[in-house]
Amino acid sequence: MRRVIGIDLHRTFGEVVIWDEGVLRRVGRVEMTRTALEGFGKTLEATDEVVIEATGNSMAVARVLAPFAARVVIANPLQVKAIAHAHVKTDKVDAGTLASLHAAGFLPEIWTPDAATERLRRLVARRHQIVRHRTRLKNEVHAILHAHLVPKCPHADLFNRRGRAWLTRQPLPDDERAAIERNTRELDRTAEDLAEIDREISLAVMDDAAVRRLLTITGVNLAVAAGLMAAIGDIARFKSPQKLVSYFGLNPRVRQSGLGAAHHGRISKVGRSHARAMLVEAAWAAAKAPGPLHAFFVRIRAKRGHQVAAVALARKLAVVCWHLLTKQQDYLWARPALVAKKTRDLELKAGFPQKKGNRRGPTYAYNVKALRDQERKLAEQAERSYERFVAGWKQRPSQHGARERLNPARQE
Repeated sequence: MRRVIGIDLHRTFGEVVIWDEGVLRRVGRVEMTRTALEGFGKTLEATDEVVIEATGNSMAVARVLAPFAARVVIANPLQVKAIAHAHVKTDKVDAGTLASLHAAGFLPEIWTPDAATERLRRLVARRHQIVRHRTRLKNEVHAILHAHLVPKCPHADLFNRRGRAWLTRQPLPDDERAAIERNTRELDRTAEDLAEIDREISLAVMDDAAVRRLLTITGVNLAVAAGLMAAIGDIARFKSPQKLVSYFGLNPRVRQSGLGAAHHGRISKVGRSHARAMLVEAAWAAAKAPGPLHAFFVRIRAKRGHQVAAVALARKLAVVCWHLLTKQQDYLWARPALVAKKTRDLELKAGFPQKKGNRRGPTYAYNVKALRDQERKLAEQAERSYERFVAGWKQRPSQHGARERLNPARQE
């Protein structure tokens, strides 16, 4: 006999309702502690299925209850409209709705990552928090300088040795100078935290072939590659590149009613926001390097501007990631010396020893200007080939058939 146990999770307790042959029965509350959850798990039957909603502690609850039940399902809260739009909303009703929807097969559930992917997600999230904190500290220093009409720093980085020496010579009130010193001390401390979290991430992805494959893409560094793989997990769960694009929230909103034409709006932004931000960051980096991605950026920029072009390139990068991971191939227009340098940086961040005097290693190969220039010329040739391909493609509208004349959006 199949039973479905719905649990409405809170910070300190969970409301439990059992669906048994179409009848809902309230059990009560269970405390959100490991001991209490294990005690509740021992009361379950081996054929029971537990349903919870995705919250901050849902993964931990699922891990504790998994050994005691046939299956633990985590529901997507953004898609459980029966709960979100309910007029009568209590813990008991919410738990009963979860159980009833799952019993009827209408519950939108989320993918549960394995332990390694979940740990990588935590590391990437902590790194993101440190980077945001460092950005906030730097912005406060720039705001102080702007408020006192201090001119722009002549050095490339205000917070390196030369920039800080210039900063100490600027005429500022004592309280403002003390605030700048506090922020710079905090920056130095967070730099140590950032180096430590980078070491943990590098060790976690050192043997990950997927991360190394993503590093072959122009504009993708270690932080972006690790963040994307932490978000993606198993690429096999995305049946098409459009699924992955939608998962990142880079797909356009579509409005259509009746027989009218479909209207495509801005991107949905419904998905993993951190991964989407990293793709946009990689897009800006790829737009500065020669190659087909740069040609694509320039083409869209001429029509829609910088911001739209960056988002469009981020979407293209998501499609490229899907193809590389699915087909297990490296990026076709990768620059070998640059990829080797990224790989070596990964090893150094993981704590590998320096190889001084090695004139055959990857870092040495990238430092040879002749090799860099040769790879850059090849990338420029690929960029021109892409431009010629697009120009010829646009001059052959008859080959695309009537469907593109009915839907001009497909031409991009």
